[in-house]
Amino acid sequence: MSTTDKKELEKQIIHVLKNIYDPEIPVNIYEIGLIYEIKIDDENKVNILMTLTSPNCPVAESLPQEVQDKVGELNAVKKSRVELTFDPPWTMDMLSEEAKLELGFM
Repeated sequence: MSTTDKKELEKQIIHVLKNIYDPEIPVNIYEIGLIYEIKIDDENKVNILMTLTSPNCPVAESLPQEVQDKVGELNAVKKSRVELTFDPPWTMDMLSEEAKLELGFM
């Protein structure tokens, strides 16, 4: 897979992630900074490293599965896998400018 194709697939993945919302914060998971890393290998297998707003998040089991399932539905993706981490822990500093505007922090 070429670098250009990987960049295009990453854009598609980000688009999907921007349509998934954390139930505690009315902003998509990408803009609130829950996605730490998106890796795409040469076989179009996607690994996503993500966190949650807290280890006690009520969607700790369902949200990572939703991310894995929805990214996996993209035609170009052969397989998707989500790894959950709490290192570094999520903080409000991880909010994008767009998220801060949406939440009225600016």
